[in-house]
Amino acid sequence: MKPWIHIGAIVFCVALVACSGDKAKELLETAELEDRQNNAVHAKQLYEDLIRLYPSSPEAEFARARLASLNKDQ
Repeated sequence: MKPWIHIGAIVFCVALVACSGDKAKELLETAELEDRQNNAVHAKQLYEDLIRLYPSSPEAEFARARLASLNKDQ
């Protein structure tokens, strides 16, 4: 049952992002959720997407720092 909770959380976050006006913030929140769930691979992908799509946003600055930290921990 645990995988269904994870999938449900991702679907919820994607739906939330689709309905929101602040895409960078929502993408960061989704990345942080994946990060908290110890899904480093997906969190890194989302942080990278955030940096690519919204490079000058405050969220991208945080994403760069977090991505550097995750890469350092490998």
